[in-house]
Amino acid sequence: MQYDHILIRYGEMALKGKNRKSFIMQLEHNLQQQLKDYPKTKVKRTQGRMFVLLNGHDPEDVMEKCKNVFGIQSMSLAIKVRNDEDEIHDAALWALKNAIDVKTFKVTVKRVDKKFPIRSQDMNQTLGKYLLLNTNGFTVDVHKPDLELKVEIRTEATYITTSVVPGLGGLPVGTSGKTLLMLSGGIDSPVAGFLAMKRGVEIEAVHFHSPPFTSDRAKQKVLDLAEKLTSYGNKVNVHVVPFTKLQQHIFREMPENYAMTIMRRIMMRICERVCRKESILSITTGESLGQVASQTMESMNTINEVTNFPILRPLVAMDKDDIVRVSKKIDTYDISIRPYEDCCTIFVPKSPKTRPGREKVNQFESQTDFTELIEEAVKGIEVVTLSGKIDAEKEFDDLL
Repeated sequence: MQYDHILIRYGEMALKGKNRKSFIMQLEHNLQQQLKDYPKTKVKRTQGRMFVLLNGHDPEDVMEKCKNVFGIQSMSLAIKVRNDEDEIHDAALWALKNAIDVKTFKVTVKRVDKKFPIRSQDMNQTLGKYLLLNTNGFTVDVHKPDLELKVEIRTEATYITTSVVPGLGGLPVGTSGKTLLMLSGGIDSPVAGFLAMKRGVEIEAVHFHSPPFTSDRAKQKVLDLAEKLTSYGNKVNVHVVPFTKLQQHIFREMPENYAMTIMRRIMMRICERVCRKESILSITTGESLGQVASQTMESMNTINEVTNFPILRPLVAMDKDDIVRVSKKIDTYDISIRPYEDCCTIFVPKSPKTRPGREKVNQFESQTDFTELIEEAVKGIEVVTLSGKIDAEKEFDDLL
C-alpha cells in the first residue's frame, strides 16, 4: 500500500459563483503544465475537489511541483480506497503506522456520500477503536494530536490523508488578464511580478537596456529573474528595449533633478506602446510608496499622467524587509543582488526631485521632442521568450 493521490483544495475560487468552473479549469490546466516532467500523472476533478493521480511517481517530488501553482489553498497525500469499511480500516492503519514521530492521533471522518451506511460520528468511533486495537504505543488526543487522520467518504471513493501542506493560495495564473511587468533586475520588481501572478495575472516583462552603460550580464540577470517567475506560471516574454540614446538625451537635455521623473514617464510611454501591440491590459511596477525619491505620491501622480493604462503596484504598502523576505522565499534574491547595474541606477541624480509637479515636468518636456527616439527604441525591441523549469523548493506557509 502507498500514497497514490494528492488531494488538492482551493480556497477563494470556491466563492466565484457562476465563474467558478472557468477558474477550476484554469487551475487544472496549470497543474498539468507544471507536471509535464511527470508524464504518468493525471489531474482529475470531482465536485469541490481536485486530485493528482500519481501512477507510480514519487509523491514528494510531485508535491513540490504542486507547491508552485497559484490557486491551491492546501494539499495532502492521499490513499484512495473503495467505500468499504474493511478497506478504509486497512488503509487508515497503514497510514498511521507509516507516520513519523507520532504518539497521539485523532480520526476525523467526513461522509460526503450519504449513501454510505455508517454515519460520520459512528465511523469516527469504530475506526479509532480499530486503530487502537491493532497498534501499540498510540493514544487518542482529540484536542492537540500529533496527527489528524482524515477520512473523506465521497461518492466515487474514499480518500485517507494524514497531513495538510499549505499551497500558494491566490488565483490560478491566467484568470485575471495580462500585465506588463517593468523588470529592472533589482529585488523589488520580480517580487511584484510574483504577487501579481498570485492574483491570477499572466505576465510579460519589459526591460530597459542601456549598453555600454549596462552590461550583457545585467541583461542576463533580468532574463534569469524572468525564468524564475516561469516556475509559478507559464512562459514569460521579455521585451528588451534599447534605451541608451533616450537615456543619454534625457540626462543631457533635462534638468538633473527632474531627469529621473522624466525618464520614468518616457518608460511608461514605451510600456503603453508594448501593451497596445500585445493586447496587455495593465502595467506592473515594483514601486513601494516612499522607498526612493521616484516613489513618492507626488512622483507617482506625475509619472501616471502619461498613460491611461492601470498601473499595478503590488508592493505599495510593503517595506524593504517584507520585500526581501518574499524574494528569498521565491528564490530571486541571490540573482537580484548580482553586482550588475541597471539603467535606473547608473544615472542617479545627486538631488532628485521628490515632489515633481505635472506642470513643471510638462514644461521641461515641451522643450524637446522625444518622438523619433521613442520610435527608434520601440522598433529596436528584442523579445526573448522564457519557459524554463526551475524548482522552487521553498516553504510558503508563512510567505505573507
